[in-house]
Amino acid sequence: MNATKRIPVTEKVWAEISELKKPGQTFDELLSDMAVNERKMRLLKDMKHIEERGDFVEMSFDA
Repeated sequence: MNATKRIPVTEKVWAEISELKKPGQTFDELLSDMAVNERKMRLLKDMKHIEERGDFVEMSFDA
């Protein structure tokens, strides 16, 4: 079941988000795309953090 939710935002935020929309794109599509991009950015940030602080050893996969 799809439920419609309302997200209160200031006029400034509404204007900023509206500028990001592509022609014909719905706010639902825009927010979905933004969520995907945020998850990707967080993953990359986490990977960078692990790489910078990690202690790695070389592994051999020879049979």
